[in-house]
Amino acid sequence: MQKITTFLWFDDNAEEAVNFYTSIFSDSKILSVSRSGEAGPGPAGQILVMTFQLEGQQFMALNGGPAHQFTPAISLMVSCDTQEEIDRLWDRLSEGGKSMGCGWIADKYGLCWQIVPPILMEMMRDKDPEKSQRVMNAMLKMEKLDIATFKRAYDGE
Repeated sequence: MQKITTFLWFDDNAEEAVNFYTSIFSDSKILSVSRSGEAGPGPAGQILVMTFQLEGQQFMALNGGPAHQFTPAISLMVSCDTQEEIDRLWDRLSEGGKSMGCGWIADKYGLCWQIVPPILMEMMRDKDPEKSQRVMNAMLKMEKLDIATFKRAYDGE
């Protein structure tokens, strides 16, 4: 069992969100479902907490009511090795959501994601400041990140 688990607070649509997320990522599944009892909170039988796994990482989702909303100050970063994976995840997670620029998306539930290729950080850590600055400048102009564009910027094309 992992020591630290991301806990996500939803208004009343945790089940819908968990089903959406587990349909997108491989090695994903719902691990457990807890429902409210007669004493509440919420109507008896309503899902209260769900434990689920995305790509082997465990999360919990709570139907906690409207008291708290997601914020871009916390996001889930997904490392994508290929442009095809970036495109697939971007397309699915942005359904009903909105782009926030530089590879960030707020999905239809308000949860923020970063869809990022590891090569981006490698290029930005380059010892040549001109190369890393060109890559940074290219990223700042993007919504969905594009590996080929990063490579061209890195190479000075």
